[in-house]
Amino acid sequence: MTKTVFLETDRLLLRAWQEDDVEPFAALCADPEVMRHFPEPLTREKSEQLIARAKEKQEKDGFSIAPVEIRKTGEFLGFVGLNVPTYAAPLPFDPCVEIGWRLSKSSWGKGYASEAARAWLRFGFETVGLEEIVAFTIPANLPSQKVMERIGMTRDFDGDFRHPSLPQDHPISEHVLYRLSKTNWLAQQV
Repeated sequence: MTKTVFLETDRLLLRAWQEDDVEPFAALCADPEVMRHFPEPLTREKSEQLIARAKEKQEKDGFSIAPVEIRKTGEFLGFVGLNVPTYAAPLPFDPCVEIGWRLSKSSWGKGYASEAARAWLRFGFETVGLEEIVAFTIPANLPSQKVMERIGMTRDFDGDFRHPSLPQDHPISEHVLYRLSKTNWLAQQV
């Protein structure tokens, strides 16, 4: 099968979704430890719906969350990518483009999220021409916040918010916001 590769790094391919991603992606999204900072693990059906939405967004926006695999082995790790959020209610900082990731436990602690995210930041700022990229998560998700900081994002303490897709009193409705402007990203490249 020919793979449509969007971006490459030293160790990773960031590519289009393909049929054989469904099984490992559904397993990833059903893993309670991987999904501990989300409302719940996903069923296979919801994982398939997420892939379908990602494909639609890729067509519409020219980018989306995309599978990450190890170049040498082809091992599926999860996804990293850019996304235009579409929730029932707007985010307080809409319109925006977010960067996000979800990787398998076997890939944690190896720098894959940061490596792939840097490639997507470059794409977002240089190819798409974005002026800012945001990221957000719950306060307890320190590993993701560390990735956000490693890739040059800065916490916007005034931007913390309640997620519009969750009830206000939900235990994980509170989210922290990180931002990276094109100007700051360019300064970091020197």
